[in-house]
This record gives sequence, structure tokens and C-alpha cells, in this order.
Amino acid sequence: MEWAGAFGDLGTLIPFVAAYIGVLKMDPFGVLFAFGTAMLVCGLYYKTPFPVQPMKAIGAVAAIQAVQTAIITPAAVYSAALVTGAAWLFLGLTGLASRLAKLVPPAVVIGIVFGLGFGFMLQGVKMMQTDWLIAVVAGSGTLLLMGNRTVPAMFVLLAFGAAVGAVQNPALLDALSKTGIAFHAPVFALGELSWNQFFIGAVLLALPQLPLTLGNAVIAIKEENNRLFPHRRVTEGGVSISTGIMNLFSAAVGGVPMCHGAGGMAAHVAFGARTGGSVVILGCVLLVLAFFFSGSVDLLFKLFPAAVLGVILFLTGAQLALGSSAFPAARGARAVVLLTAALCIWNVGAGFIVGIALHHAQQRGWLKM
Repeated sequence: MEWAGAFGDLGTLIPFVAAYIGVLKMDPFGVLFAFGTAMLVCGLYYKTPFPVQPMKAIGAVAAIQAVQTAIITPAAVYSAALVTGAAWLFLGLTGLASRLAKLVPPAVVIGIVFGLGFGFMLQGVKMMQTDWLIAVVAGSGTLLLMGNRTVPAMFVLLAFGAAVGAVQNPALLDALSKTGIAFHAPVFALGELSWNQFFIGAVLLALPQLPLTLGNAVIAIKEENNRLFPHRRVTEGGVSISTGIMNLFSAAVGGVPMCHGAGGMAAHVAFGARTGGSVVILGCVLLVLAFFFSGSVDLLFKLFPAAVLGVILFLTGAQLALGSSAFPAARGARAVVLLTAALCIWNVGAGFIVGIALHHAQQRGWLKM
């Protein structure tokens, strides 16, 4: 089940990594090496399915801007990881991360997690629309096998996705069969970083991500981990330090900005993971791909149909939303939860800020619902 749960977060991981490699032309080795190492260390340290995910706002902005204006380069992405890492390491070491987290009301935290869950479900539905027949078959089979410890649902789903991909794209399977093993070694990625690229990475990519990371990848993941694994509790400060260290490392080896998104833990847990072994397994798989198969990883990712990845995202979102279902009793607090969640479906940073404002307005009697 740890092996099955290890691949529960592919619905988020594959699209973002594929965009970084395919659109921004980043070196697959650096991206996979950074993710694999971070997952390996986090699994061994936290001993729970503590996730490592791409920072979604940075990934989305980088891919869109790279297509539209071509001003986003791999070096700008390294810069974003460098700035993000330094910021969260500072916030964690100084205790500011914990102080900021204490200012966030429980209703806003519940709203963030609830909104993230529904956001994942909606994104999953969009991806399933690419092939409804495949999505219905994959989703039905997965639901029937969820919780089955003899035949793990994730293995069946991945095998089904690979088979569909092979039938739909026989040329892709042929190209994969012709790729050979080639060893790649780490390189230092920041040697030729320019001030212009640093500025673009810091201002355009890193700074807009900070509120989203605080809400989803610091506060929400702490709540999710401590709810599911009370014997392995974490703190906001510890999560901030972890985020800082892994991003500084990622920038140095040519990786991308990473975080501990709450949706990642829900994904691992939904498909059977209960320990850090699941994250270690995925990390080791990515390291093997990085060191020996970096040249063919883009083809491998294309093998899995978007509809199958959509099923993974939809079920992950359902798991995450169900975990936040303990709504507060007070009507005003419930309104804050729902309004925060609605905004978080669109933008977690905006939902985080507006949710806090709504809470204080409701507490002062300015907002009556």
C-alpha cells in the first residue's frame, strides 16, 4: 500500500514537471534530481506521507509567460527557487512563520483546505473532459478498488493509463523502446545567473507565491499532518525551514520551486500511504529516472492520458475536502469558511487574504450573515 500511495500525487506532479521540461526547456535531470532528493529526505525525516510538490502559482505563471513573452528562462526559475528558499528559511528560523500562522483564524484554515479540495476536483473534471469514456472506466474501477489491500487501486489505474496511452499513441511507445540508458551527473546551476534573470524570478514568480505557500504549504499541511498523524506532529516553523532548505538546494542543482502542499498528503493517503515510506519510494523512482533516463522522461509522462491524471486529481480533491468537513458551529464562522473556500478555488492567496479580512469584519459586527 505504501508503493500504491507513493504514486497518488502524480496528477499534480506530472503536468507541472512536463510544463517545465516541455515549455521552458529546463534540464529534466535537475528537475527530477531536486524532487527526488527532497522526497527522499522528507520521507525519512517526517516519517509520514509528507509531500513535496511544485509551487503551483510559480509553475503556472512561468509556463504562461514563457509561451506569451519568452522572458521566463530556466535561470529565472532557479532564481525564484533561490528567493523562495531564502524567504522561508528566514521566516522559519526567526519564528515569524509561527507568529504569522497564529494570526490566521481556524475558519480560514478550514476554508483554505476545503477550497483546495474542490479546486483539485474541478481541475480533475477539466482533465477528464479530454476523454470521458476513459475517465468513467478509470474512475469507476478506482472507486471499486479504493481501500482494497490485495489489489491496490493506484497500480491498476497506472497500468490502465499506460495501456490506453500505448494504444492511442503507438509511435510514443516505439520511441520509448528505442531510448537507451545514459548516466547524468549533477551540475551547479547558478554559475551564470544574471541580475535581470534574478529580478524576474524574484518579482514576477517568487513574491506572488508567498501568500499561497503560507496558506496551503505551511498552515494547511501542518493541520492535515497533525490531524492524520497526531503521533508525528509538525510546526509551522519546522515546515518553513524545510521549505527553505529544499528550495535553496533545488536552485543550486537546476530544479524548480517546491513546497509541502496539503493536497499532496491527501493524494498519498487516499491511495494507501500511511508512512514516510511512500514518499521515499517516489523519491527513489525519480532519482533513478534522473540519473539514467532523463532523456526519455518527457516521452514517459506523455504516455499517461490527461483523463487518467484527472481521475487522480478528482479523488485527491475529494479526500482533501472530506478532511476539512468539521465546520464551525457559528453561522458567521461558517460563512467565512464558505467564502474563503470559494475564493481559494480560484486563487489560494486571494482566498487567504480575503478570508482573514472577512473574519475580522464578522468579529467586529461589520458583517452579518
